[in-house]
Amino acid sequence: NNRIISNKKDDLIQPNRKNICDRCNEYFLSGNDLQKHLRTECYSDQIRKHIVESTKHIDNKKHRLAVQDILWRNKILFDPTPSIINIPPQTAIKTGDHPPIYSKQYFSSYEDQEIKVQETQKLLERGQIEESTSPWSSPIVLVKKKDKTMRFCIDYRRLNAITIKNAFPLPRIEEIFDQLSDAVYYTKFDFKSGYFQVPLSKEDRAKTAFSTRDNHYQFTVLPQGITNGPATFQRLINHILGPAGW
Repeated sequence: NNRIISNKKDDLIQPNRKNICDRCNEYFLSGNDLQKHLRTECYSDQIRKHIVESTKHIDNKKHRLAVQDILWRNKILFDPTPSIINIPPQTAIKTGDHPPIYSKQYFSSYEDQEIKVQETQKLLERGQIEESTSPWSSPIVLVKKKDKTMRFCIDYRRLNAITIKNAFPLPRIEEIFDQLSDAVYYTKFDFKSGYFQVPLSKEDRAKTAFSTRDNHYQFTVLPQGITNGPATFQRLINHILGPAGW
């Protein structure tokens, strides 16, 4: 048996501290034994499938297993549970002393109304919106995607028109390609619903309000469609990555 279960510091056998399962605190005599344990016992099928799918394009088995080893050691990055970044709430909608803007809802068919209710229920269950008494309101827009399903959007054009613009610089595509021209290895991040991982300040939440046929809501996280969304998100990403960005 290549595992040792122990929590004592004065054990007679002192295994490599790297070969410990963070979840069940079992020690293993080798990294290979730990990785086998992680793959078969401690992590969900969803994470396991994601790691396998992410590496199946690597033809060289030795290289593929080496990359999988890195991914398993950093498996928390693939945690499927909903979450937000643990940072102070962000302020992204400065409107000065402008009075609240109220826009009437656009006409919608019964079918579209049902879609709006379903989408808001999903957002509510995830904690991404909350019920609101805000005097602000922007209309909902449903946009048909390529697969013919509907994308739930809020028309923030009137709000954006009175918002003080954030001057934080966004990266230029030409400069990015120039900086990467001599690179050998490339890594990319795909932020799943990236804006929805950023908490929004309480004073900004009221300004994101919108209505369905029977209720009024506001976002608790950074919504898509606001003019300062890209700058706010880019500032946060630059802070997280630091000098490792390029």
